[in-house]
Amino acid sequence: MTRTERPDVRKAASIAGKLDVFRDGFRTICQESGLPPTLDSLSQFDNEDLQNLALDLVSALRSFPDMRKLPSANSRKNILSDLLRLTAVISSDDFDIDNLMPLLRAVLNQEPEDVIWDRIYSTVIESTPPPKLLPFFNQTPYLHTTSSFVNSSGHRKHVDAVLKEELGPIYIGIPQFYESFFRDIDGLEAAGNAVFQELREGDTPLYCDGSGWQDWPKSTQEKEVLEWLNQKFNLLRNLAGEKSPSVAAQRKILTRPSQPLQGSNTKRKLDVAIVKDIDQQIEEGGPSDWSRVLVPGELKSSPDLDTASNTWRDLGRYAREVFSSQETRRFVLGFTLCGPIMRLWEFDRLGAIASSPFDVNKDGLQFVLAILGYFWMNDEQLGFDPSIMTSADGRRFIEISRNGRKERLVFDELVKPSSCVAGRATTCWKAHMEDGSNTPVVIKDSWQYPEREEEGKLLQEVTEKGIINVARYFYHETVCVNGKIDDVRENIRKGIDVTKASNYKPASNKQEEAKDTARLGRSKNRSRTGHKRSSSCAEVPLPPSKRTCSSSSNRKQDLTPQNRIHRRVCIRDYGKSICRATSRVALLNALQSCLEGYESLHAHTGILQGDISTGNLMINEDKKNGSWPAFLIDLDLAVKEQREQPSGARGKTGTRAFMAIGLLLGEKHCFHHDLESFFWVLFWICIHYDGPGKDVGPTDFDCWNYDDDQKLANSKKGVVDDEADFEQTAEKYFTSYYKVLVPWVNELRRVVFPGGTRRKKPDRGLYVQMKNVLEKAAEDLKMLGI
Repeated sequence: MTRTERPDVRKAASIAGKLDVFRDGFRTICQESGLPPTLDSLSQFDNEDLQNLALDLVSALRSFPDMRKLPSANSRKNILSDLLRLTAVISSDDFDIDNLMPLLRAVLNQEPEDVIWDRIYSTVIESTPPPKLLPFFNQTPYLHTTSSFVNSSGHRKHVDAVLKEELGPIYIGIPQFYESFFRDIDGLEAAGNAVFQELREGDTPLYCDGSGWQDWPKSTQEKEVLEWLNQKFNLLRNLAGEKSPSVAAQRKILTRPSQPLQGSNTKRKLDVAIVKDIDQQIEEGGPSDWSRVLVPGELKSSPDLDTASNTWRDLGRYAREVFSSQETRRFVLGFTLCGPIMRLWEFDRLGAIASSPFDVNKDGLQFVLAILGYFWMNDEQLGFDPSIMTSADGRRFIEISRNGRKERLVFDELVKPSSCVAGRATTCWKAHMEDGSNTPVVIKDSWQYPEREEEGKLLQEVTEKGIINVARYFYHETVCVNGKIDDVRENIRKGIDVTKASNYKPASNKQEEAKDTARLGRSKNRSRTGHKRSSSCAEVPLPPSKRTCSSSSNRKQDLTPQNRIHRRVCIRDYGKSICRATSRVALLNALQSCLEGYESLHAHTGILQGDISTGNLMINEDKKNGSWPAFLIDLDLAVKEQREQPSGARGKTGTRAFMAIGLLLGEKHCFHHDLESFFWVLFWICIHYDGPGKDVGPTDFDCWNYDDDQKLANSKKGVVDDEADFEQTAEKYFTSYYKVLVPWVNELRRVVFPGGTRRKKPDRGLYVQMKNVLEKAAEDLKMLGI
């Protein structure tokens, strides 16, 4: 039985002095990170840093002898047993670091011992994980990626935690990495060897065998290494320009680690990058932006920092910014330099891979070849999509084969950019036929698991059956590059085998190794309190995603490395998100029409759309536009209702803010879950928009983008389970523009959550009930003249 009151600890020895070493360690971490040693700095730590700090604190507490004498808070042998359990929980991916923050703050703030003891006991009680509901096994698991954020603050602490999960295992020490990405560069080998030989000649050679670069800085701090890199990059750029002036002249080295680049909501800074400078506009100290970054780089002062937590994911953050600002990127190349140790990197829609490390002072030729390669690569070799072409007058277009003839679709504007690294990375453009027809066409590119049914084929079926208020089919294809299907494993990575990576661990061993890691604690990873441990994948694989619903434990595990294929779908309906509806009545009518579209899709095809969200419910208020007045888009996550087994895909993503409570708890996907999502869409719009398309920015509900499944399910339950509480919440958070809808959203709540509880059984009568509420709400607003 769990205690509700803290036991008497007055007979225990003072705990204050036992925590001084921990506080010194905290100050050291802050100093190494360039942060003041204050409580406010905790908000700048990412989840992994906080996890490391938490383990340090628990380790310090466990060394206190009286922990063996004091009673347990959870009916164990003693409080030491609770702390041992807490160590294992913190080491897992299931731990919510927020549970430990009150204790961390009390210790760092040197509060009275009574307060610290209160925090210790409350922490070990709250950190005991509740029993988990067993999910429905026979469905594809949900994944959590940065592309699912809506109306998000983009706070680094939250984004980084999800990005860690999104990237998954980071494979390093890949054989043939250089050959896969650099060997096809015309003339690189010959020119690189000639340049390197030139650098070794003369009375004062720049590079000497045995001692390396003669001007290598004695201190490998950021400023000194950046100056050295700047000189070497410019030297090699000029030498590259002599061999291929048309390419090298368009590229420049950017070294501004203290100046955030433009074009990012999170104001990310970048240590070093090779950037595009075609118009010669990037002046020293002048502004630059992420749309120009070709190859990002990350610097660290020591080879010991060549780890996932310290360096690799930093580069991953930069890759995400590049993908977000350059919508035609298929992959992003990069590099890390930790002291003299360099790695070459590639980020794509599966995650990240890297070369073996090499010492630039021992393998100067490899350094020269890599930098010259980055300067000489053409757009396709840098990761840009060659199937999206540019005409002489600067217009972008694609060519398609339809009805036995070639046609050209000309891009008008970007409609939906992608903001993730790994995942579907759905990107949409509005386009038109070059032949002059006025039919709007939306081009949608995404990266799909090959096991999933193609969206284009589903859309064909939907259109042929005359389903109403669902985007209509125009064209689809699997994108080809250089005559080959454009996938990650074979086309982008050139057949690289990640099972040959130096840190590869078979999936079947990961769970047991994660347990071993928790048992070992941090003794192998940190030499003393206050120094960041290495969480390098070279030692331990990343644990399974805590936001992924389990697949069947009795189904044979597929150990084949995963893959994603580049699909393209074109639809002939164009609109805007319903959150941009020009009036509240238009919003309600659009919701009702989309609901009718979902019902038509479900009734006539047995398809469940699977991702009801503000981005997938569209409205068309343009009388000249022949598209549906309101309609559903995106069948990427659609599933057949009568299915006997999952697709075999490794996972699927959805928009978490709108996900039904039952799905978060692992239930089998049913149509009533998607109908519940319609409610959450309306609830969300009323909080986050103060007029047509007027986004108010992040709110207290921002955490719905980041919380784990159980926590998010509990939050949503708390919103709807009591009518008085719901009305109070709505009155507090609905914007002034949408506050008039409080009684009608509450009425919809009563229908979707009868008695304040989620529906556990399907009821087709729910369609009519929901449509009636939306219709009456729209009529009421019309009568009021609103």
